[in-house]
Amino acid sequence: MLLTRRFAPLFHCQFFAAFSDNFLLNALALLILFELGGPEDVALIPLATGVLIAPSFFLSALGGELADRFDMATVARRLRIAAICVAALAAFGFIVQSLTILFVALLIFGVVAALFGPIRYGILPHILVSSELPVGNALVEGSTIIAVLLGTILAGLVVAYGNSGWLAALVMAFPLASWGASLFIPRTGESAPGLVIRWNIFTSTLDIMIHLRDDRRIAWGAWATCWFWAAGVVVFAVLPPLVKNVLGGTEIAVTVCLAIFSIGIAAGSGLAAWLAAGRITLLPTVVGAALIGVFAIDLGWATWGLAAPAEGRSVGAIFTSVQGIHIGIALAGLAMSGGLFIVPVLAAVQSWAGADRRARVIAAINVLTAALMAGAALLTAVLQAFGVTPPVLFIVLGIAGFFVAIVIGRTMPATA
Repeated sequence: MLLTRRFAPLFHCQFFAAFSDNFLLNALALLILFELGGPEDVALIPLATGVLIAPSFFLSALGGELADRFDMATVARRLRIAAICVAALAAFGFIVQSLTILFVALLIFGVVAALFGPIRYGILPHILVSSELPVGNALVEGSTIIAVLLGTILAGLVVAYGNSGWLAALVMAFPLASWGASLFIPRTGESAPGLVIRWNIFTSTLDIMIHLRDDRRIAWGAWATCWFWAAGVVVFAVLPPLVKNVLGGTEIAVTVCLAIFSIGIAAGSGLAAWLAAGRITLLPTVVGAALIGVFAIDLGWATWGLAAPAEGRSVGAIFTSVQGIHIGIALAGLAMSGGLFIVPVLAAVQSWAGADRRARVIAAINVLTAALMAGAALLTAVLQAFGVTPPVLFIVLGIAGFFVAIVIGRTMPATA
C-alpha cells in the first residue's frame, strides 16, 4: 500500500504534517524545560499541548463540513499552504527566542490541524476497500506516531546541539514537504455536494455532536477514541518532567524516552493490524485497555520514591541498571497497549459511518476528543503546579485505565 498511487501521497502528507506540529511542540517543551523557562514553568509544557489541541474543539465541525462538501484532496492542499505561512511565524519565534510568538504559532498550527483532522481518517474509505481499512488505519496511525518520534528526536538534538537558525529552517521544511505530498493525493469528488457550509462554528459543532448519538456504535467508538488521546496527552506531558526531575536525565534522555513511547505505539498499531487479518474486530481494544492500566501503574511504581541526582544522567546511566530496564519495559508496554487499543476502533468507526457524512462523524469525534485532551492537559498542569509528582500521575492514569477497560468491555458492540 505504501507504494500505491492512491495511498502513498496521503501517508506522506499526514506524516510531514504531524512531524511539523510535533517538532514545534517538542522543541518548545524542551526550550521551556532546559533554556527559556525556570523550575516554576514546568506547567507550561502541558499548557502547550492544550494550546495545540484546543482549536479542534471549535473548528473540527467546520473541517468536517468542508471535507464532505468539497473534494478532500483540494481542501488538504489548501490547508498545507496555510501551514507554510504559519511555519514562517514559528521560524521567527525561534530566531528571536520568544515564547509568546511560539505559543501563537502553535495555536494557529492547531487551527490548521483541526481543519485537516476530518480528512486524515475520513478519506481512507474513499481510497481503500473495506478489507484494507485496518492496515490503512495502522499505517496512518503509525505514520503519525513515527512522525512524533522523529520530531521528538530531532527537536531534542537541535535544542541540545544546534541553534535557533536550525530550528527556524526545520520548522519551515516539514510543512513544505507535506504540501508537496498533498499535490498527489487522488481526488475524491464531493461526497455531499448539496451540503450548506455553516460558518457559525458553535451551531455546526452542536449539530454534529447531537448526530453523533444517532448510532450507538459510533458513540461508543467516539468515547473509546477520546480515552486513547487523553491518556496520550497525560503521558507526553508527564514523561519529560519524570525523566528530568525524577530520573535526572538530560535532554537526550528525555528524547530517548519519548522515542521509546512513540515506537511502542507504532508497534502496537502494527500488531493490531496483523491480528485483524483483513477483518474489523474489537477484541484487541479490550485487551489493550486493560494493559494500559497494568503498565501505567507499573511505570509509576517503578519510579516511586526516586530522587534525581544533582547532575544530569546520560541515557546509558539510566537504562543500564535493572531499574532502568524495568522502566523502559513498562514505558514500551504502555505504548504498545495504546496502539493495540486504537486501531480497531478507528477501522470500525469508518466502516459504520455513511460515505455522505463520514468526515463529519470523524469531526464530531475530534471535537469530543479535543475537549477531553484539553481537559486532561489542563488537569495535568494544575496537578503538577500543586506538586503532584510524575510517578503519582502515572499510577492515577493506570487506575483510571482499569476503570475504562471495564466500561469498554461492558459496552462494546457485539460485532464490528
